Amino acid sequence: METEDLRADVAIVGAGIAGASIAWWLTRMDPKLSVVLLERDTGFGSASSQLSASSIRQQFSTPVNIQMSRFGLQFLRDVPSLLAVEGEEVELGLTLPGYLFLASPAQAEALRAQNEIQRAHDARIELLEPDALAARFTWLNTADLALGTLGAGVEGWFDGPALHSAMLRSARAQGARLVRAEVTALEFEPGASSDSRRVAALRLADGRRVVCGQAVNAAGAWSRRLAATAGIELPVHARRRTVFVLSCPTSLPGCPLVIDPAGFWFRPEGRHFIFGTTPDPDADDLPLEPNLAEFDEEAWAALAHRVPAFESLRVERAWAGYYEMNLFDHNALLGLHPGFANLWCATGFSGHGMQQAPAAGRGIAELLLYGGFRTLDLSQLSVGRLAEGRRVLESNVIG
Repeated sequence: METEDLRADVAIVGAGIAGASIAWWLTRMDPKLSVVLLERDTGFGSASSQLSASSIRQQFSTPVNIQMSRFGLQFLRDVPSLLAVEGEEVELGLTLPGYLFLASPAQAEALRAQNEIQRAHDARIELLEPDALAARFTWLNTADLALGTLGAGVEGWFDGPALHSAMLRSARAQGARLVRAEVTALEFEPGASSDSRRVAALRLADGRRVVCGQAVNAAGAWSRRLAATAGIELPVHARRRTVFVLSCPTSLPGCPLVIDPAGFWFRPEGRHFIFGTTPDPDADDLPLEPNLAEFDEEAWAALAHRVPAFESLRVERAWAGYYEMNLFDHNALLGLHPGFANLWCATGFSGHGMQQAPAAGRGIAELLLYGGFRTLDLSQLSVGRLAEGRRVLESNVIG
């Protein structure tokens, strides 16, 4: 029995936060547009959107990342009404105590230089000398620190799964279709030149096809596999990150999200704390199970060194999610793939997807509808930079 083709003006592969954002902006900006989201796991059990620590910061070293997160923060503030469906407002629990970046003497000059860039682009980030750090955070060991930077009021965390769910629900209310399906290959129109191939349809695992005018690869940690079916080498790799939930009998008043010079981070999560670090070695496509061995005696000692009260902490549980890590330069890959007339990319966020999705989604929607950016100029993050060998160098990559 033959299966009937699906048809859409825009077919988006991946209904995580990036794909949901693109669909939301497209259907908001052009309600007549036919948009379909193709997602192999509509329960989102392994989706990075559901497993993220869901934080937002402005302490980047490149202006485009600062601008995207400033846009994202305003979007989050507007979410309760912006993503409301049938009058039901959305609650994200947005909390903004800031990120606290800490620097050793060897790191202080670089942190100060980054702060100058941030302030030049209207990011309100404080510089805190060791005495100010000790006075403000009495629970913090500052003996080996030379500087700190804090974005209180403009940085923090939120309920990422709630944002994803609300954006997807609102996009569907605006007319986007969510189809449970696995995309296995791209079909191209015959006769196109090698520098302007055109996607005609997406082939699905169940035998169906999605005939589309535009195709978007927003498949996150799985976007490299889809790109490979079109002969594209996309340097986006699934890198597992384990998040540990810790309990401590001592409270830490005013605790922000802390980035330690040793490379780990922690922040409050309700009555507990969550903690993470970059694993070594950092391999591709590991099973999506928490690696409990990452919280070892060394990690515990480093935490207790920075916060003496953590001598008494205990590990309650842990979870793991994938970073869609762009190994080329650890920044998002956005826009039209070189050599293709209608194949777009929105992936490689390298741990910044939750906070950058609102800006990236709007940017891709503007490219599709208007042929250029109108709100933020995201051209620096063009996927075309891979072929050009042009790296966007971001100093503040966490994890």
